[in-house]
Amino acid sequence: MRSLSLWFPVAFAALVVAVPAKDRAHKVKDSILSPRGWTKTGKAPADHIIDLRIALPQPRFPELEKHLYEISDPLHDRYGEHLSKEEVEALVSPEAESVHLVNEWLASHGLYEDSLRRTPANDWVIVSVPVSLAEEILKTEYHTWTHEASGDSLVRTTAYSIPEHLDEHVELVEPTLFFSRTKSLKTSFRIHDEEAKSAVVAADTPPISIPSASGGHVDASCNKTITITCLQQLYNAVGFTPDVKHGNQIGITGYLEQFANIQDLQQFYADQRPDALNSTFKTVLINGGENNQTLADAGAEANLDTQFAYGLTFPTPGTFFSTGGRPPFKADNLTTSNTNEPYSDWLDFVLAQKKLPQAISTSYADDEQTVPVAYAKRVCNGFAQLGARGVSLLFSSGDGGVGDGEEDPALQECFTNDGRNVTRFVPLFPPSCPYVTAVGGTIHVPETAVFFSGGGFSDVFTRPVYQELAVSKFLKTLAPGTYEGLFNPNGRAIPDVAAQADLFRIFLSGRPVSIGGTSAAAPTFAAFVSLLNSARLAKGLPSLGFLNPLVYTIQALDKTAFNDITVGNNPGCGTPGFNATKGWDPITGVGTPNFGKLKDIVTFNLLGIAGL
Repeated sequence: MRSLSLWFPVAFAALVVAVPAKDRAHKVKDSILSPRGWTKTGKAPADHIIDLRIALPQPRFPELEKHLYEISDPLHDRYGEHLSKEEVEALVSPEAESVHLVNEWLASHGLYEDSLRRTPANDWVIVSVPVSLAEEILKTEYHTWTHEASGDSLVRTTAYSIPEHLDEHVELVEPTLFFSRTKSLKTSFRIHDEEAKSAVVAADTPPISIPSASGGHVDASCNKTITITCLQQLYNAVGFTPDVKHGNQIGITGYLEQFANIQDLQQFYADQRPDALNSTFKTVLINGGENNQTLADAGAEANLDTQFAYGLTFPTPGTFFSTGGRPPFKADNLTTSNTNEPYSDWLDFVLAQKKLPQAISTSYADDEQTVPVAYAKRVCNGFAQLGARGVSLLFSSGDGGVGDGEEDPALQECFTNDGRNVTRFVPLFPPSCPYVTAVGGTIHVPETAVFFSGGGFSDVFTRPVYQELAVSKFLKTLAPGTYEGLFNPNGRAIPDVAAQADLFRIFLSGRPVSIGGTSAAAPTFAAFVSLLNSARLAKGLPSLGFLNPLVYTIQALDKTAFNDITVGNNPGCGTPGFNATKGWDPITGVGTPNFGKLKDIVTFNLLGIAGL
């Protein structure tokens, strides 16, 4: 009897192993309610091809995060000791068991190694499959969904399942629940001709006195039009020429078929940076990205980002990453072969590169509540990997104030999509990721917070330690009960810093235009970060990398390194939003950069700022 009782568990285990993974019991991995603003218009075509992406757990990520914070803390003795590509990959690679079990699962559906693609760390498995097979693998149904306001369409599902025994070995699968409408962040667009007269400032108008500016003043014209010269004066960078001998680079990301036009760039240089004429930048195409140089198809966002980022940092080499895989597609054009989220495609590419620009700016985001939590955390972890390798990532904080930019309660549209349909502020992702630097916006000279500057508190990510002192001080300034229930006071706070964000003069399709948004602020701040990197590299120091611990340490110890913005508010969601105030605030962060002061700090022994 004893031998028989031992035989049954062994036999049962063998039987379980013998059952193909696809036929084992499944459980729902994740699900969402039908997204507000989207209409299900029909079953997805069975032969529509999608790139199914399976994320395997990264059990050593806490160790990577520990490294990231140590090498980014200016008061830590490991500051600046960035990790190599290989070191980072080792810290995010999955367990061998996870790899084996996922391989077994896919093989049970006829998908073998020769049909799979993997990221260098083996933490993502990608396979191209028709919708019919994806439905079989995930025990779900894909539908075509149409966005009611824009007419954009997506192939998505609202729930998917995986075998129960894989629950701890699969973090998420996409594309599934993310109803992305990834948008560029710009709030104003005006043809220059219409404002030519109002933008003219009398030649004898005296400059504006700004003690922190280069020479203590800024041209009066900068209250009408922002140029490279305005930013150099305002942020105390006049006379600094970046070094090109030590490998410094700056990068700009482009999505949604936004093309950076070279002809427009040359006109911009002729207008504002004649010494840069005939210079250009490198365009890198990712996942079907394009480089359309037809003048009429020039992208306002791409031109704004590249003209000011590369104009401010000339002659620093620039890279423009043009990423395809635009998530929305028209319902009558379902032969598109890629409906993935572009952040994943971009991360796949850049993390596989040995050498990267040390500062990269992005002016695209989604409402945080529309991003599945598992996906947001996984993408955020990808940004942490770049930070650990010495890359500074800067993101526009948004152009809707605390949500939709609407102060009238009767007109606001900030409703939760969790089935409760209650009013709540709307932070954006990726700016809400704690491993990136979110950039808010200012306007005019002297600077005030621009009304559309996105800011608030994440509902997904908790407040990181580096923000605790500054953000706690701000929260104490709020009257008891202020906006109770509208935001998460314990969340990661946005933004971290700010820069000018309106009245930027660029060239678009051969014409000068005035444009604004925090999409102007992010490449501007990124440019000054690149200049700081140039100064450091020239002294044999490493790039700044992940900025936020440094930013908040400097702000706490030297109040002159950032220009504190104390006037303005960011309305939205039927409220006036938050007010700019002394110290950090959820409109302009710790303020705008004083480049000269920051350069002195970051090229010196950083422990000196604390008198240590």
